[in-house]
Amino acid sequence: MSLFARRKNGIYKLNSREFRSRIKRIIGSRPSDLRLYEIAFIHRSASLTLPDGKKINNERLEFLGDSVLDVVLSEFLFKRFPVANEGFMTKIRSRIVNRDILNQIALSMGIDKILVSNISSGHSTKHLYGDAFEALVGAVFIDKGFRKTRKFIIRNVIHKYLDIEKIINTDSDYKSLVFEWVQKNKASLSFIFNEDYDFDKKKSVFTTTLNIDHTEFGKGQGESKKEAEQEASRQAWERLKDISAQ
Repeated sequence: MSLFARRKNGIYKLNSREFRSRIKRIIGSRPSDLRLYEIAFIHRSASLTLPDGKKINNERLEFLGDSVLDVVLSEFLFKRFPVANEGFMTKIRSRIVNRDILNQIALSMGIDKILVSNISSGHSTKHLYGDAFEALVGAVFIDKGFRKTRKFIIRNVIHKYLDIEKIINTDSDYKSLVFEWVQKNKASLSFIFNEDYDFDKKKSVFTTTLNIDHTEFGKGQGESKKEAEQEASRQAWERLKDISAQ
């Protein structure tokens, strides 16, 4: 059962002691500013409206957490794979921050038990918890600073919930998934390819733009046409999933 209960005036009241205990178990340390974590778990569908009309929800913290997560993952992969090229690290980072994976991490943490939303069980909640996880990262960053946030992500997320080797060896065929969606929805699909030469690295760089119904849905780069196409397809698939969930 949720720790939050709606009052008549639209404000949420929670059991602070139990909520603080849950947050401590999730992040591995005692939260200093509990209010930050309360906001991190208020979905926009359940936004609180203050007397001055300002709405409070987790969207700003989600924005911040997304950026912090990217930085920590980039540093982690840079150190974990000292001879890997940029394309490899970008690809693995993209797989880790895939919405399905972030959503599963959030569920494993128990975020679904403390998230406040007004989305009914009949609606899609596919990205709801993953977004809240990013908001949590943003809250930890403001509350604890970068060093402790990095420790939280590496120890309590990567080492606890992610199998890096499995992620590396998983090669989802996003292009096929996009093709299936296009056929099902009777849409048009096109790829625009471009090849440039990187004189610093002395090798070709391929760029692929994926268009659906003449609108750009994804743009990927890689050391091969296939790699660029797959990245463009991955981006497009993420957008298509969001569209389907609406």
